[in-house]
Amino acid sequence: MAAEASSSLRRLLLPGVGIVIIVVLLAAVTGTGSDAGTIVSIFSTRFLGIFIEAVPFLLLGTLASGLIESFISHDDIARWVPRNPVLATLMGTFMGFTFPVCECGVVPVVRRLYTKGLPMSVGVTFLLAAPVINPIVLVSTYVAFGFGAVLIGRFVITIVVAMAVGLVFAFAGRPQDMLRPASLAPVMGGSGDVIPLYARTPRKPLLVGLRDALAMAGDEFFEMGRYLIIGSLLAAAMQTLVSQDVLLALGRGPVVSVLVMQALAFVLSVCSTVDAFLALAFTGTFTTGSILAFLTFGAMVDIKSTLMFAGVYRRRVVLYLILLPLLMTMLIGVWLNLNVVF
Repeated sequence: MAAEASSSLRRLLLPGVGIVIIVVLLAAVTGTGSDAGTIVSIFSTRFLGIFIEAVPFLLLGTLASGLIESFISHDDIARWVPRNPVLATLMGTFMGFTFPVCECGVVPVVRRLYTKGLPMSVGVTFLLAAPVINPIVLVSTYVAFGFGAVLIGRFVITIVVAMAVGLVFAFAGRPQDMLRPASLAPVMGGSGDVIPLYARTPRKPLLVGLRDALAMAGDEFFEMGRYLIIGSLLAAAMQTLVSQDVLLALGRGPVVSVLVMQALAFVLSVCSTVDAFLALAFTGTFTTGSILAFLTFGAMVDIKSTLMFAGVYRRRVVLYLILLPLLMTMLIGVWLNLNVVF
């Protein structure tokens, strides 16, 4: 595990330094009025803020992934998941109450469940819905906005979008064409880090299973962590280069406001457990439809989670996982702005 961690850090060093240099050069070209030291300081602060906020949830997700690998078998998945694709997708929508993880922690959990035979559509639905449809986010959104249109709208929109996208993947093709080899079940040609005999052998003793779960969680934490670091670097670069004042000045109309808030959600990459408090600061400036677009699209897709998607899905699928939620939440947000009085 230590060797793998060292290798991952070496692979991240060059792109990380490259992103810092690019940020400084672009800031100098665009004329921010700050010297290079100030720019690097701002960039570093924002990177650390994003990374430190996200890493505990990635750790939680990898721990859950290790426990799934040690204690859940293919037979369990086959027994729990309905055969009807619609019912199975509906189940995926509410799996966040079983695995309460944010957009960072949900990715390793989904990948591990895929290696156990979870249907493609259920995994996609869970991936998009779990960052919102879980008890932690329910409480934080209630504390920020109270019981009302924003709380109800956030959960309804998330359920609708996640189910719709999941059903698209239910009939989209074979998992072998959409998942990377490491995310496939062994019977589908998955690559190696899963022992297929788990489905047919007695369960391990508790202490042995916990030991193996921690070992696998450590390996997966370093593997998925490289995507989190690169995504956090990119998010920090975008925050450093793009003035939020410019974006806020555009957020007046029923259409533009939704697009601006979606862009902010993608760029800021705020964890779904705390994004409601950030959205609360925009309530006096932006429309309710755009606030809901921020709270739904940003929880499903942002810069760091997009990079992590690439460790599970093939590139074409990652593109769909960005565009479909983007378009659906945009249309819903615009429709709410034009037709609903809050």
